[in-house]
Order: sequence, then C-alpha cells, then structure tokens
Amino acid sequence: MKKISGQLLKSMFISASNNLFNHYPEIDSLNVFPVPDGDTGMNMNLTMSSGAKEISNKNEDDVYSIAKAFSRGLLMGARGNSGVITSQIFRGFAKALEGKEEITGYDLALAFLEGKEASYRAVMRPVEGTILTVIREASDVLYHTGDEDTSIEECFEILLTEARASLKRTPELLPVLKEVGVVDSGAAGLVTILEGMQKALLGDFVEKSTEGKQIVEEKEGKLEKGYNMSLDFFLVKDGSKKHFIEKHFRDFALHHGHNLNYSLEQDDKMKITLQTLHPGTILAYLQQFGEFENISILPIKHDEEEKVDVNSPRKKNAIIAVSFGAGLDDLFKQVGVDVIVPGGQTMNPSIQDFVDAIKKANARNVFILPNNSNIVMAANQACEMIDEDCDARVVPSKTIPQGLVSAMVFSPTSNVNANFNNMKAALKNVRSGQVTFAVKDTDIEGVHVTKDYYMGLRDKLIVTCVKDKFEALNNLLAEMIKKDSTLVNIICGEDILESEIAQVQKDLSANYKDIQINVVSGKQPVYSFIVGVE
Repeated sequence: MKKISGQLLKSMFISASNNLFNHYPEIDSLNVFPVPDGDTGMNMNLTMSSGAKEISNKNEDDVYSIAKAFSRGLLMGARGNSGVITSQIFRGFAKALEGKEEITGYDLALAFLEGKEASYRAVMRPVEGTILTVIREASDVLYHTGDEDTSIEECFEILLTEARASLKRTPELLPVLKEVGVVDSGAAGLVTILEGMQKALLGDFVEKSTEGKQIVEEKEGKLEKGYNMSLDFFLVKDGSKKHFIEKHFRDFALHHGHNLNYSLEQDDKMKITLQTLHPGTILAYLQQFGEFENISILPIKHDEEEKVDVNSPRKKNAIIAVSFGAGLDDLFKQVGVDVIVPGGQTMNPSIQDFVDAIKKANARNVFILPNNSNIVMAANQACEMIDEDCDARVVPSKTIPQGLVSAMVFSPTSNVNANFNNMKAALKNVRSGQVTFAVKDTDIEGVHVTKDYYMGLRDKLIVTCVKDKFEALNNLLAEMIKKDSTLVNIICGEDILESEIAQVQKDLSANYKDIQINVVSGKQPVYSFIVGVE
C-alpha cells in the first residue's frame, strides 16, 4: 500500500482507541508505586476515547480533516500528563498533514516526527525513559530508515519495531523502573496505540471488548454537560479472572461516586447501585472480575451544577481548585475557592473540565489550583485555550495541603501578578504526606511494601509500610515534622470514624505540645490521612 485515505486513517485511530480500551488495566498495573490509584492507562484511554468519539461520524476522505478532528477531540478530553502528551503527539501529527488528502510513507514519517517535536515542546522538563523517549526514538528511526518507495505497511512495521525496543529500554533510563521490574506505563500505552493503528491498517480492526459499551458511551456524552448518573447492574463473578476484594472495590467505587449499595444475590452474582459521574470507569474496573447483566444507566441532573448567566457581571477574581470528597470541597470553599473541579488520582479532570470551570467562574482573573502533579499539564493547556479577556493562570500546587495554603494567601486587594506570585511562593511553605494502603508486594527505594498494609508517603517517597493505619500516620509525622515546624494539618478520610478523629487530635496534641495540631474530616476515599506540615 502506497497511501492512506482519510477513512482508513479514521479506522486506524478508532482501532487504536479500542485497543487501548481493551488493555488499559494492564497499563495501570505498571504503576511503579504500589498505591491504589495508578491511572496512566485510564487517562490515556479516556483521552483516546474522546478523540475517537470526535471522528466517529465524520465521512470526509481527506486525511487532514480526520487528523485535525481527532486531534481536537484528544485535546479537549486529555487527562493526566500521559493523556496530555498523547494529545500533543497527535496534534503535531495533524499539523504535518495540513492540506493533504492522502498520506504516503514519507508523509507518515514526517507526521510522527512533528508529533515528537510537539510532545517535547509541551513538557517543561522532559524525562527520558517515558512515552517521550518512545515517540522520539521510533519516529527518528522511521524518518531515517524509510524513503519514498517504502510502503505504508513497511513504515508501520519499522515504527512499531523500534517503539517496542524503546519500551524495553525504558528501565535502563529510569532506575526506579528497573528496581521495581516494570517498563514505563505511558510508553506502554503509546505502543498499544500504535499496535491498534497497525492492526486496522492490515485489515484486522480492533473492536471494544466490554459488554454494554454502547450504552456507556451514549450516557457519558451527557457527563460533559454536568449530569450525574445512576448506575444499576449485576456483576457475575468469573473465577478465571482477577480475585474480587470487597474492600478494594468499595474504595474504588466511592472514589468515583457516592450512595453505593451492593448485595450478594448468589455466590457468583452481586447487585450494585451507585451514583457517579464516571459509569464507564466503574464498569471498566469491574470487568477485571467478571461480566455484567442488566446494566441501567440513568441521568440525574447534578444538584451542584450551575448554569453560567452570560448577562451576570463578571467578578474581578476567582479561584478554581481540584478536590475529591465532600469534606475537602468544604475546606476549599472555606478558604475562598469559587469553583470546585471534581477529580484527583484515578479521576483526573480533562482539559474540557477546566475550560468549563473557567467559564463558570466568570471572572477577569482566574487562579487554578490543580492539587496534583498529574493534573498541572491539563490545567495549563486549558488556560492557553481561553479568550484573551480572561487572565487564567495555574498555580502549580501538587497536593491538597499545598492548594489549601495557597488559597489562603490570596488577597482581594492585591493585583493579579502579586496574587499569583504570593500563591505560588506559598507552595514552598508546606510539606505534604499521605497514608494509603498498598495494592501489591514490592521493594522500592529500600522499603519493603506488603500488600494491604498501610504506607506513609512524603511526596513520592515511601517512608513506612505497616499493618496499622494509625501507626503509619505516626511514623510519617515523625519523618515530616522538623524543629522549625509550627503547624500540622491532618485531613481524615472516609474510613476514619468521628471518635477516631477526636482520638488522633488528642494523642498528637499530647505528643507535639509546641506545635498546633488541626485534625479535620475530609471524607476523601483511598487516602486515610492527608498531611500538611508548615
């Protein structure tokens, strides 16, 4: 084959999206850290699904129209660093095809080369041994190996052969990957995408494997407009699949929704109901354990969603914060946050979510607190898409404690530059930590981690792993509190009882008499404790 038409390219993109959808749990499992929120595969899956949805009904046969529309869908649906980088790869890919009706092998090489350039430009400090390395090495080899006479099939074989080889080399570039014994998850996701494209090229189009996918896709279209969903179905467990652990399912489900109810109908069947903004995420997660029966997904208008009155006067300033958990939402509102974007680990907001939040804020100056290192890129991309009459800026908070402290230093009497600089400077004044449970046995950076034990993490460093969550908290605090510390804020998760919150406050106040200790309920899932030390 010498050329690719627009409709073939469309088929290749959708096949790539489906292939990633079918394999994203495997990509999630490559997460280096044994925390219950490895989400690279999910982020890339949701990003690609957004692109595939954008082109699903496009009948144009010129490659540029298809590539441009696919790129636009990816960009607006991009989630997490891996999703944003993926969107930039195909943004550059589309740009290289401007004005073209068909793709030759040479055009393909130039398109992936431009995709590599665009992805590197999007990252302030590129890290090798990641998705960036794979697209760079694969595109460079294709460009220097192929020529005008190389067929499309041969070009893709060259590209994929080098991409797979590059993926295998990622542990040599990132020592932590080698220590844990995995390849880079984002790089694995990119290889999965390229494999899906090649399959369609060779006439072996990849279909989605999940039952009930059509109804999920139809309903998820309404989620972008602020709808909550009532999800009701039976899970029929399959002994040949992964072992179902009730505690892990409950933590995951409550991380993505509320009003969870489930009951065992038979030995192998569970009835599950949940209100969630992400029904597709819930179903995709549970697919690991069995099959579904009688899926019902009904829209419920989200009570907190407010329509923007275009005629209302614009405010001077507004703060947007990413938060998860009713208690955390309340804490952010108490310190002056105007708009909450639901999200966090395993539930990274998309670029579109941030664009919508900026519009909802209806202010001349907007400050965004991502509160997660994997969300900063998406927030930055959203700011670049806003009209010039709104000055939207990202204060690069990487944790909930950083976001709370940053919001507190905002001053309505200061100008936009002073506020931005002060909010950004405040991030350095807090040390952050978390307590959560381990999802697998591993050894990392000198610490032995036991599955289902509780880990204390400072930033991305595991400092303790013990059987008791309260012991993990005390060990973490012993490492985080320094001689100059004056204030400790502890936000308790939904698994901590009110009586336990009071006991933690009493015990820590007695142990650290010269430090102000504040213990509050955040009702966040997955993380038993979120800690900020100032």
